[in-house]
Amino acid sequence: MPRTIFHVDMDAFFVSVEELYDPSLKGKAVVVGGQRHQRGVVSAASYEARKFGVHSAMPLRTAAKLCPHAIFVDGHSGRYREASEGVYRVLSSFSPLVEMASIDEAYLDVTGTERLHGPPLRAAHALHQRMKSETQLNCSIGIGTSRLVAKVSSAKAKPHGILWAVPGCEARLLAPLDVRDIPGVGKVTEQSLHALGIHRVGDLSRFDETFLQERFGKWGLALAGKARGEDAGGWFDSEVGADSDPKSISHEHTYDEDTADPERLESTLMRLSEMVGRRLREHRLYARTIQLKLRDMDFKTITRAHSLSDPTQLDTEIFEQVRTLFYKNWRKGLKIRLLGVQTSSFETEPAQGDLIEGGRRQRWQQALSAADRLRDRFGESSVTLATGLKGGFRERTHENPVGLPGKDKKKE
Repeated sequence: MPRTIFHVDMDAFFVSVEELYDPSLKGKAVVVGGQRHQRGVVSAASYEARKFGVHSAMPLRTAAKLCPHAIFVDGHSGRYREASEGVYRVLSSFSPLVEMASIDEAYLDVTGTERLHGPPLRAAHALHQRMKSETQLNCSIGIGTSRLVAKVSSAKAKPHGILWAVPGCEARLLAPLDVRDIPGVGKVTEQSLHALGIHRVGDLSRFDETFLQERFGKWGLALAGKARGEDAGGWFDSEVGADSDPKSISHEHTYDEDTADPERLESTLMRLSEMVGRRLREHRLYARTIQLKLRDMDFKTITRAHSLSDPTQLDTEIFEQVRTLFYKNWRKGLKIRLLGVQTSSFETEPAQGDLIEGGRRQRWQQALSAADRLRDRFGESSVTLATGLKGGFRERTHENPVGLPGKDKKKE
């Protein structure tokens, strides 16, 4: 029996949540993510703003030029988490197999629930209506036999629509679409495919899997599978709701004005280290590699990494390493535009330290875990280490924040 997968994508989620708090925004061109004069990027844009070419990840200043009459709103991460929790509760009432792909989209495996919810299209309409009545938010739903087909279908159903790819029709649905519509195909892969004369998904069928594998490696085999509507390659290889740990965790901050103030730069590194450490503890992971990202006033960007003998998830140890990397690569007086902290090479168990060092680490672990609980209750900016006070900045609104609903924490 073919699977029945729903992809539920909330329509203009960040903007829609802001409209709940300020109804005067409805029907207007709205940009979420910061103010028009700031250096940040657009987190979300209303459909009215999108008509002028505004889209997510675009610089705020560019968005202001494209849509001068737009209303710019700072992101409110706490509001979006709360709204996402409401979305998750609705989804969980339809199926126990729910996977939050991001704060505003999810996959549901509703295979075998026909006696409870009816056939796929009826179930999707019921979910559509319940989502609106319980959260006051609109969503689009794609239905398919795979996550890939469901995701493509929901994108074509936007806004506030439902599209069902009937089993057996997957290849016909995908064939006329641009290759960029395949999840996972970015600009580089798109250019490589275009060089082979592959512009539409259906064009992939002209090439056998052996050729695609020789040209693109394992990704070539995945592309062939995706063209048939299969969940192939990378993240799509797992089942809906299966636990999957991240390969890296990072946060970065762009200053509104370049700065060479050492105290401010250190404070920013401390705050970024706290944000990364928080995510590590949420996933119950310990990082062995710490990486600094530094971009100066001339847009010259460097990354420098250091591997630890003992993996860590402590803010203070991350900061200590990244600060050392910073001073090894920063020339005093050089103004900095952006700083970033990244961790990788994860392990699931802490190192076995000596009694003295182990005791110190345990105390820090307990203190930071207590701070995390306070942040869960009162918001991410409610608690910070003293060194990071001057580096205080609004958490960038993005799709995969800490505390994502449905991402059950592993048991200690």
